Amino acid sequence: MMIEEVVRYIWAVFGDERLSTRDVETRLADIFDYHCPDDFAKTMTKLKQSGLVKGEVSMKKGGWIWWVDDECRSKDPMKVNER
Repeated sequence: MMIEEVVRYIWAVFGDERLSTRDVETRLADIFDYHCPDDFAKTMTKLKQSGLVKGEVSMKKGGWIWWVDDECRSKDPMKVNER
């Protein structure tokens, strides 16, 4: 699967919600029957560095919370940082 497809799947599960890493993983599995082949938190961090998702640590939730807005969706998914 190409990174562009993965990004579009991830964008599709958010809507206007803020989701934990686990919530995003669960929705991907439930809706698209897709499981990320590597450590999903690393994938989300890479997408954040590329501006394709936004995220912050939530003390209340005890982990990362992610979201996607119009700015993220305006980016080119093919330009994911290869860090």
